[in-house]
Formats: sequence, C-alpha cells, structure tokens
Amino acid sequence: MDTELIDKFIDYYWLTTGASKNTLSAYRSDLNIFYKWLENKDITLVNSEHIQKYFEARQKNGMGASTQARILTCMRLFYHYLLVNKVVNIDPTSKLHHPKQEKKLPVFLNIKEVEKLLEAPDLTSIFGQRDRAMLELLYSCGLRVSELINLSYHNINLKEEYIRIHGKGNKERVLPMGELAIDYLTTYENNARELLLKNGQCDSYFLSNRGQAMSRQNFFYIIKSYANQAGIEKPLSPHSLRHAFATHLVQKGADLRSVQLLLGHSDISSTQLYTHIQNAQLKAQHEKHHPRG
Repeated sequence: MDTELIDKFIDYYWLTTGASKNTLSAYRSDLNIFYKWLENKDITLVNSEHIQKYFEARQKNGMGASTQARILTCMRLFYHYLLVNKVVNIDPTSKLHHPKQEKKLPVFLNIKEVEKLLEAPDLTSIFGQRDRAMLELLYSCGLRVSELINLSYHNINLKEEYIRIHGKGNKERVLPMGELAIDYLTTYENNARELLLKNGQCDSYFLSNRGQAMSRQNFFYIIKSYANQAGIEKPLSPHSLRHAFATHLVQKGADLRSVQLLLGHSDISSTQLYTHIQNAQLKAQHEKHHPRG
C-alpha cells in the first residue's frame, strides 16, 4: 500500500511538473529508503519526530547538508500530496527546516582550458568528430548535459543557426549557435552520424558507438578522458562547460537577464552565481598581485 502511494505521488509529480527522469528517480529512491527505515511502519502515520530521528540516523552515516535538503524537499512534496488528497490530516514536515548549506562555487575553466578541452578530440575519427561537436555545442549554448544528450535530430536547424531545447519542467527555449559549433555539427552530420547509425533508425542527434542515444554516463566518461588528455587537473563534469559558458559571458559584459534566458534559469538568483565567480577571481588576482593584497 505504501509503495503504491509512493508510485502514485511520483506519477502525479511528473504529470504536474514535467520533472526530469533523474529527479523522479532520486525522489522515488529517497521515499523508498525512508519507508524501509520505518521497518514497514505505515508511512501515513509518520509524525515529525519520526522524520527527525531518520535524519539524525542518516547524519551519523555521513549524509551531507545538500542531500538532507533534497530529501526534506521530497518529503514535503510527498506529504503535501497526501494532505491534499486527504490521505493524511497533518503534514509531519511542516515544522522542519532546511539545513544551512555552505555555498560552493562550481569548478571554473578559464578560456585557455576550454580551448585545450575542445581541441582534444581526434578529428580524423568519427568518434572524435562526434565528441568535438558535442563539446562545442555544450560550450556554445551552455546546455545542461541532459539537454545535450536528449537532443532530437529535428531540434537542430543548422541553416537557421538555432537549436530548440526542452529544459527543466519541459520549458522550451530557442538558442543561437556559434559559427564554430555549426561547423563541427555540420562535419558530424556529413561524415560521422550516418556511420554511427549503422543503417538503423534513431531520432537522437548524438549517437553512441552502438548507434543508440548517447547516455549521460558515457558522456561523463568522454569528457573526463579528454580533460586528462588535455592536462586539466580540475575535477570536471559535463556541467563544467555550462559554468564556463555563463562565466565567460558575464566576464565579457553580457547582461545578466540575457544569461538567465540562455541558461533557462527560472530565477535570476541562480544566474547571479556567475557574478560571484567573477568577484572571487578578481579578489584572487588582487591578493596575488597587489603589494598590499
């Protein structure tokens, strides 16, 4: 019964928000782990003390503040859903507070490091042509990795020089592409994609060596491999090029609202992170080079 409630909530949340598969998977896992910790106690009879004890137990096992915040958000959404549907009479999460989280700036690549990373793929191979196109598009448009790997063939219009993205909450945005990205995408389409397709059919734009859609895990491995090849020792992820895209725009004087629209942020406060990165860099330069720094 309780697992059925969890499944119904996940379906409802997906239908009403269009949340990503990763978010839905994380929320389902969070609720199932909590249910197992309850040792089959009725999840609808939970009170705030049960939840508090659960977090205390998880903290003893090393759960960080960010994970705790995500789980609490998930529980609030779940019990609000149960309350609205009159499955419970009281929301046990109503008096609980999110833990304070230390604000950490993302790993930042400077322009030279980005150039080294982009130039790492071997353009004499079909895989290198694909990878260069993916990296160029990621940096040119500041895409989330999920947006990149979920691109369909009809989402890209090389002649009109734009791509159509379905981001978080299934919100659509149309983004311009840089000339270099268009050049490498054209090379990929003309020389590599048909060979990767292997006479099969797949609407996904970027294909794996099996002729299927590129996976998140596979692309993570690809970008880590090229970072090592380029001699970049920073801990990179596919999101690093999105951060570089936004930071470099802000550094060159781009309007923050424009950067917000390009990134697909619903709240300007998320975009303001990149002004903090710039401020942190300026402070580091001042401390390093000023005689009284």
